[in-house]
Amino acid sequence: MVRLDDEGVVLTLRFLPPYRSEDERDYLDALTKIGRRGEPFALLALFGGGGRLSQAGERAQALWFKATRDQFERHCVAIALARPGATERMAETFRRLWPMPLTVTDDEAEARRFLAEHVPALRAGPDRHGGAGETP
Repeated sequence: MVRLDDEGVVLTLRFLPPYRSEDERDYLDALTKIGRRGEPFALLALFGGGGRLSQAGERAQALWFKATRDQFERHCVAIALARPGATERMAETFRRLWPMPLTVTDDEAEARRFLAEHVPALRAGPDRHGGAGETP
């Protein structure tokens, strides 16, 4: 199952079981939407570890990285990837792709904490968009 949720400042991309035949197309469509984002955001990517892309899907993903690199780097303020078996080597690979703060972990809660540390709007409390919030 692939789903992209827009939670305000956080975009959450899920590629999780149960896996379906349309997951690859849905994943690539989600990447397209992320690449078009025209305002600051943090990316939380949750992967179940079992979904795989075809060779054509891998190529489409690589082309997306190239085509959206400038836009993505301009607007993405932090990335947290959560997946089973996450390693520091995976993190190093992604850090070579992107200059923003990034973590790779096997724990979703840890990924969310990382984003909260790097995205001021997530630390702002109930308002969640960085404003001071109003008191009645």
